[in-house]
Amino acid sequence: MPEASLSRRRLLVGAAALPLFGILTRRASAAEFVYKLATGQDPNHPVNIRAQQAIERIREASGGRLEIRLFPANQLGADTDLLAQVRSGAVEFLNLSSSVLATFLPVASLPNVGFVFKDYDSVWAAMDGPLGTYVRAEIGRTPIITVSKAWDNGFRHVTSSTREIRSYDDIRGFKIRVPQAPMQTSLFRALDAGATPINFNELYSALQTRVVEGQENPLPILATTRLYEVQKTCSLTGHIWDAYWILGNKRAWARLPEDLRAIVSRELDRSAEDERADIVALNANLRTTLAGKGLRFIDPDRDSFREALARASFYRGWKAKLGDAAWSRLEEFAGQLA
Repeated sequence: MPEASLSRRRLLVGAAALPLFGILTRRASAAEFVYKLATGQDPNHPVNIRAQQAIERIREASGGRLEIRLFPANQLGADTDLLAQVRSGAVEFLNLSSSVLATFLPVASLPNVGFVFKDYDSVWAAMDGPLGTYVRAEIGRTPIITVSKAWDNGFRHVTSSTREIRSYDDIRGFKIRVPQAPMQTSLFRALDAGATPINFNELYSALQTRVVEGQENPLPILATTRLYEVQKTCSLTGHIWDAYWILGNKRAWARLPEDLRAIVSRELDRSAEDERADIVALNANLRTTLAGKGLRFIDPDRDSFREALARASFYRGWKAKLGDAAWSRLEEFAGQLA
């Protein structure tokens, strides 16, 4: 889905804007194993830059025994197609957002529950701790596994061309575009907003013609798709945080000797940390850049949104869908929700 990746336009990522060498194909030489890693992001997205760096380190550390070829920008198929390919083994590794993975495994949406994480400290305490361990274990019950810690897909924020969204009272009746995703749709309907599913390729026009008043996306999407041209304010709601997972086909993973599996996970974990730092720096730079283009930023009352969701059926409904075991792990970090 488009929100899960940056625009296909080239995006320079500050300190992480390094060239990608050999990103499409590479001579296999004497590699014992040749695997594919597919992503949906632009080649210059931090995901691909840091993945390519991990690939080079894996090649070196394995003495050339394992070669991983990177295929960015959905070259091997759309996200849902790639998910099917990694499940079947046609693709050995895949970078995928948890929101898309949730179409196959609902519990993968656990980190996406609205207004759970207030900042990155709380995100990584949960995702590098018991919550992330639980989600990874549940993924491991399927034909796929996670082969590194979570990467960062970022926080989503609300923009508007009409009213300033400062609290729950402001969003009531607000006509907002949402993707075809159950989490976002149910969240904004629970906030009494006019949640309207619209295809991403129609979003700019819908905002321009006021079919909807606003939308919600991470800041890089606002920049690369120029949505700031048809929006006036951005409320830093951070209402949903999304992870990227590096997924592996179980059979392909089992074919690798234990020492190679250890190298892959170690180097991907290292790149995960680098990519997380890249996203933080990118968002800080984009806030300055977008403000310079006339977009006004608002720090809203996030507690008012969470309290409204607690009064509605949002948290109770998702607790019922995801189960008590999953929900209890979420509440270890978020406090009582339902």
